[in-house]
Amino acid sequence: MKSKYENMKIIYNRSKIGWYWAPLFVSFWFVLFYVVVIPAFHRMPPLKTQEDELQQPGQFIGERAENTLLRLSKIGPKVVGSPTNEQVAVQFLLNEISDIMEEARGDLYDIERDVQIASGNYLLWSMVNVYQSIQNVVVKLTPKNSTSEAALLVNSHFDSVPGSSGAGDAGMMCVIMLEVLRVIAKNETPLTYSVVFLFNGAEENPLQGSHAFITQHPWAKNVKAVINLDSAGSGGREILFQSGPDNPWLMKYYGKNIVHPFASTIGEELFQNGFVPSETDYRVFRDFGEIPGLDMAQTLNGYVYHTKYDRFNLIPRRTYQLTGENVLALVKALANAEELENPSDHAEGHMIFFDVLGWFFVYYPESTGIIINISVCVLVCITIVGYIWIMSSSTGMFRRRIWAKFGILTALQVTGVALGIGLVMSIALFLDAVNLPMSWFAQNWMLFGLYFCPMIFGMGIVPAIYFSRTKEHGLPLGYGIQLLMHSHCLILTIITIVMVSYGIRSAFILMLCISFYTLSVLINMVTKAHKTNFLWLIPHCICQVLPFMFYTYCCYAFYVVFVPMQGRECNTNPEILMGFFTALMVLLFAPFLVPLFCLFRKSKTIISLFGICTIVFIVLAATPVGFPYAEKTAAQRFYAVHTSRTFRDGDPSSAVTHTDSGYFVLPVDRRPHTVDDILFEETNYTKSEDMSCDSEIMCGYPIYSSRWLNAVDNSYFVPGPEPNKGYIPTLQILDKSSKSATHIQFDLEISGPDHISMFIQPLNGSRLVDWSFTKKTFEENVKPPYYVYWSYALDPTPLQFRLEFEHDDPNWSGNTFKVALMGHRIHDDMYITDDFRQFLATFPPWVHVSSWLGSYNSWQL
Repeated sequence: MKSKYENMKIIYNRSKIGWYWAPLFVSFWFVLFYVVVIPAFHRMPPLKTQEDELQQPGQFIGERAENTLLRLSKIGPKVVGSPTNEQVAVQFLLNEISDIMEEARGDLYDIERDVQIASGNYLLWSMVNVYQSIQNVVVKLTPKNSTSEAALLVNSHFDSVPGSSGAGDAGMMCVIMLEVLRVIAKNETPLTYSVVFLFNGAEENPLQGSHAFITQHPWAKNVKAVINLDSAGSGGREILFQSGPDNPWLMKYYGKNIVHPFASTIGEELFQNGFVPSETDYRVFRDFGEIPGLDMAQTLNGYVYHTKYDRFNLIPRRTYQLTGENVLALVKALANAEELENPSDHAEGHMIFFDVLGWFFVYYPESTGIIINISVCVLVCITIVGYIWIMSSSTGMFRRRIWAKFGILTALQVTGVALGIGLVMSIALFLDAVNLPMSWFAQNWMLFGLYFCPMIFGMGIVPAIYFSRTKEHGLPLGYGIQLLMHSHCLILTIITIVMVSYGIRSAFILMLCISFYTLSVLINMVTKAHKTNFLWLIPHCICQVLPFMFYTYCCYAFYVVFVPMQGRECNTNPEILMGFFTALMVLLFAPFLVPLFCLFRKSKTIISLFGICTIVFIVLAATPVGFPYAEKTAAQRFYAVHTSRTFRDGDPSSAVTHTDSGYFVLPVDRRPHTVDDILFEETNYTKSEDMSCDSEIMCGYPIYSSRWLNAVDNSYFVPGPEPNKGYIPTLQILDKSSKSATHIQFDLEISGPDHISMFIQPLNGSRLVDWSFTKKTFEENVKPPYYVYWSYALDPTPLQFRLEFEHDDPNWSGNTFKVALMGHRIHDDMYITDDFRQFLATFPPWVHVSSWLGSYNSWQL
């Protein structure tokens, strides 16, 4: 007579589902993603028209904001120093503000406006950022009954990068601010504190306008918090990716008042740890103003960010309404928040926050999060122990034997996860090594075959092989699969505990995964469904629906934000970022689904199909199907500067040792050689074998911004005719003096175009010990060559400054330092020659080239 255990083993081993149900199982989750998750991500409210305002006064009117942006974007590119930015755009804003002031309730509010003209300098990254006569347009709305001087700041910028109208970045946010100001000013809106609207005229320079306001404007001293609005795309839902620092009350008001939430602690921690290759004015307000705030940006269609394709007609119309309603609600809430009077009294603590498919918003203090995380982890351990105890009673097996099986299955799960991650990382390294990265850049669906499939294959094939080889001497199949999933839950629990111990607030994302799985296990234990062949699958799959939607929503949001960003990142392998993140997401949304493949007949064949799919997609990456770029919609980015170069020696006469001219070409992504065949085969253009890197600063290239420093290794020089030379910077020695035998001081003056990069390299053992600019350079031990970026807007007065050097040897001789000036004329297309236009026309249609005139001149003094 057979034992109870043997009878159950036979029943479970015979209870497998037909293989033909597997496609239906997979299709269900695909349909759930495409029918629920993607529409939820893109859901936006209908646009309200000016006719709606008559019936609903006090509402944000998206149509008016849209019309305002149309007129603003018609101005064209608004580069600092250009007439369009300093005259036309400023006057446009002043006219709009005047119209608002005429409509305003003068009995309720005092409205002041100011055009700030400011100069200053500060250390940004490792660059000294020097600005001269830049402009900000500032409006202050104060309720007449206010008894406090505290104010809320709302900031965005109206300037743009060269060649772009800046409709999305960030003209969109400026018109949102104008409409918010209009709605508040013309209606009886209860406000306790003043609201300052800063229309920033020099953000792209970078971050100069915000520094000018927060360090110099008289209204800045009363600002207690900021809402910073920016863009890394063209409309869509704006994501809150930074809050604080500290000041958890800000997130409390966001959570209570936001109309269309889109925020996550994960995004905040990614941004603050350098995973996002960008900075916003929020950093300046935080570091120089020491004020907390909310940092929000639109990220949809980041492919057009900082390109000529950033146009008015690409912005989804409903974006105006969505962002406008959010900003209006936040301004009203924070301008009435009692914490605004003295935020330092409420500064301690952090918040954990996230939205669930944009449907609702969850937020709670970090201390509460720690309690929740630990409680769930304890519950998981108790549940697993209880499950194994009950399993022993149900099967008649000794508990030590079940624990042994659990240990084996845990090892198998670790092996499967390691195999999946190993495959993903191997593919990422391989594609980069063979110069085939970013095949998913324009075709995001390539990510499925390249990274989702190998991860699923690795996680599934190991247990499938094990279960197929233990048909007659292991646990019943259903119990085995449940134990396998318990083991993964335990692994995630351990990782959660580690993350909590390191203070990583994003641990909540693992907590949600294990809590929903534990819920399904508890339901099955209470109902005893876990003893049946398939009934336990019902609670299990139902409890996986919401986590699956949440994690795939997070995954989709990550791709929307980060995939376009890889088009402007050349230093790191983008395949590793995409592959590793995809692997992590699979570990969250699929670990309790992949083992279910083992319930189907031909499970190894089914899982092997994912491996075959991976191979097919790797092959596709090497074909035209996997070409990363597409004209207009996913362009490859290049910079091209028509340059004249002059190198000088160290003689007292500063004799010229070399002059040439041509086109400096700077690719900015991981595939810098895609245009080489087109540019240099069957054309008259050749790459210069430039040996200047040994003798010239930055290889003699005309660096425009600090972001170019990371891409110099991929750049090259193409000899060509001379550009227009009416913009080349000049250097003049005003004075040269010495306080001692080891000290020397230079007083210098430079003049030229309104954007100049200057590099200073001490020579012959000398050290730069002081200068006219910020002393933070020395306090933070910035290494030479020292980078000074100088720009001016209204006042072209030459820049005068002092440099002081010291040397250990009182008998030292030779040159003290080398200086390189790189001038950039970035907004005068009339000076571009026909030769340069012809060179630019050589680039293929999938390339976007930002181009202007530049120069490189060096001296040894």
